[in-house]
Amino acid sequence: MGIKAKLMDSGAMDRALTRLSHEIVEKNGGTENVVLIGIKTRGVPLAVRVADKIKRAYDVTIPVGVLDTSLYRDDRENTFDKKQDDTNIPFEVALKNVVLVDDVLYTGRTVRAAIEAIIKLGRPSIIELAVMVDRGHRELPIRPDFIGKNVPTSKIENIQVNLTEIDGEDSVLLLDN
Repeated sequence: MGIKAKLMDSGAMDRALTRLSHEIVEKNGGTENVVLIGIKTRGVPLAVRVADKIKRAYDVTIPVGVLDTSLYRDDRENTFDKKQDDTNIPFEVALKNVVLVDDVLYTGRTVRAAIEAIIKLGRPSIIELAVMVDRGHRELPIRPDFIGKNVPTSKIENIQVNLTEIDGEDSVLLLDN
């Protein structure tokens, strides 16, 4: 896979996360009932960053959880060992405004799995979706509520979100397959 274009650098990603943070607070009428759940892997540091930006802007701590969707995937062989489940949601989701956070929205299958996992934990008031990049090509009727950047892609292209916490740098790359 070759790099076709660098779509976002660290500054652009930081500005997008700042905007997403304010949009989340605005759409939810404040922060009182909001919880963030990062979808493993890259959604987790993104959720932590959003919570940090909300903390700095509004002086409110938003709970952050980690969701591993492996058990709920319908598009992969289910060889997942439940003992490997890295889900860690140390708060109730029932009656909360749950904001799922992920790096890229493509087919919608990861989000469908995440919704199923959340509902098994309780019935939220609402489930919203925040993504760094929406690249289109949905297979399911799922749309994000908060988007860092829309990037129309062909199916032979790929989007790679790099995060300092995992990859050593912040960037969004468009790749050729």
